[in-house]
Amino acid sequence: MTITITPTTHLLVLTGAGISAESGVPTFRDAGGLWEGYRFEEVASPDAFVRDPLLVWRFYSMRRAGMDGIAPNAAHHALVEVERRLGDRFLLVTQNVDGLHRVAGSERMVEMHGALMRSRCSVCDRP
Repeated sequence: MTITITPTTHLLVLTGAGISAESGVPTFRDAGGLWEGYRFEEVASPDAFVRDPLLVWRFYSMRRAGMDGIAPNAAHHALVEVERRLGDRFLLVTQNVDGLHRVAGSERMVEMHGALMRSRCSVCDRP
């Protein structure tokens, strides 16, 4: 697909699990996905953390460990190139927490669900 960029072009891009699946990041709902072994309510909600913080920490630690050797793919890099060409007329909004857009070089970005590799203490708020 070719995108013609003019001086008046503004672009908002929304990404989800599909863009990172090509890099080897497991999705949630596909066969073999992350939700096959866990229910959302057990590991990915504030209530889950209150009920069983150890389970939640183990789940996210497993996800972080699963990122070893995972790198941005051509789609992540293509979006960085479009961002460089459009500057402040570009915004990337991602549902992904894997950080691959940031690693690829995206700067004008909103990570709607946070970032897997950044966490804060629930008691003192320290990274």
